[in-house]
Parts: sequence; structure tokens; C-alpha cells
Amino acid sequence: MPDELLQRLRRFHDDYFPGVQDRFQSLVRDGQHPNILFIGCSDSRLVPYLLTGTGPGELFIVRNVGALVPPHDGSAGYHGTAAAIEFAVLRLGVERIVVCGHSHCGGIRALYEEDVPEATNLSAWLDLAREAALPVQVTAEALRRTEQRCVVLQLERLMAYPMVRERVESGRLALHGWHYVIEDGEVHVFDLRTGSFVPASHADHSGTGPFDHSPVDDGSGTSIFNEIDEALAPAGARAA
Repeated sequence: MPDELLQRLRRFHDDYFPGVQDRFQSLVRDGQHPNILFIGCSDSRLVPYLLTGTGPGELFIVRNVGALVPPHDGSAGYHGTAAAIEFAVLRLGVERIVVCGHSHCGGIRALYEEDVPEATNLSAWLDLAREAALPVQVTAEALRRTEQRCVVLQLERLMAYPMVRERVESGRLALHGWHYVIEDGEVHVFDLRTGSFVPASHADHSGTGPFDHSPVDDGSGTSIFNEIDEALAPAGARAA
């Protein structure tokens, strides 16, 4: 049986690489200088380079289940994502950090399902997202809201990293919350002013974070950490 993976490696070397060899050689000679840290879910349907129209050397990417950010607790634990954040900010000097969740996220759905006994690491990791879960029936709308709430939660957690907060407050670093709707090919960007995610095709910015001091619209409960709609409430809890 042909080794398909080996064939793909050979196609990269023989067919693709010659056209970009100069670019890669300059990245080796001059070093990498990405200005965006992209924190995305490991889901195979999320392809950062396609979404952002970027190429080699432009994104510093860290991916994990759920696009989650561990706390900056000062411990010496093995937190690959935390290490990537520190490296991107302190060594590479990125100017933007994107947290990108997406529709139909298996990690978010798992928040509403029973833990798999063998998946001890997964269960502990998903604790980083549980605050975003809603005490509601599991519907498509509830999952969508949870996915978006989870993105905002990670933005807030990023602000607990001293090097992130200092640079955000001094205007040298911007945070962006994204929710990619796979079936629509549309990224929805978080707008703090309305507490909602806005389709990029209609937005006037690429996303704001919890550091933004713009006034929040609090007139109708539009915050992403908001009311639990009656339509989403558990059946036994709805008003008669």
C-alpha cells in the first residue's frame, strides 16, 4: 500500500518548496518576526493561514483543545500554551494576540457531557472552560453561546499575564476574540462595546478585548456573559 503521508512530504519538497525557497531562506537568515500570536483550537477544520491570508513567518501559532489559556499562576508546571504566550510576547514582541474558537467545537460540547474516565488530562484541561458553560438545555444556540463565552473568558485570563497586561495598557499589544463559523466561512469578532460577536463582513474592527475602555451597552442584556434567555432555560425552570 502506498505511503500517502510520505508522498505528501515529497510533493512539498519537489513541487511547493522551490517556489518559496527564497522566503524560507530569508526567514532562516534574518529570523522570524511574526506580529500575531494565534491561539486556536486543535480542530482540523480550523486553518489559521487560510482565515488570515498569511504565509510562513507571519503567525506564531499555538493550538490546543478548545483554544484555552491556562492561568498565569507562577507555577513551574508544564504549560506549553503559557510558555508560547510568554515567548511570543517577551521574545518575539508580537503586537496582536488572537484567541479563535469555532462552531461545532467538540471540546465545548464535552462540557455538557459525562467525563470519559480514561481522559483524565482532557477533563482537567476542560476545567479552563467550565466557567463559560450555561445551566441550560444543550441546543445549537446554547453551544454557540458557550463557544463565544469561552473565547471571552480566555481573553480575560490573558490579562492576568503581567507581560500581556503591561503591554496592553501601554498600547503596544492588542487582544482579539474570534469565533469562526465553519459552515459559513465567516469569522465573528468580539466587540466589547456591545458585548457580542459581529460578523467580520459587517464589523468595523478585527475584534476588541476586555481591556478596551469603550462604554458597554448595558441597556438590553447584550453582554456575552449575559442573561440566560427563557428559550435556553431548562424545561422545568421556565416561567409558567
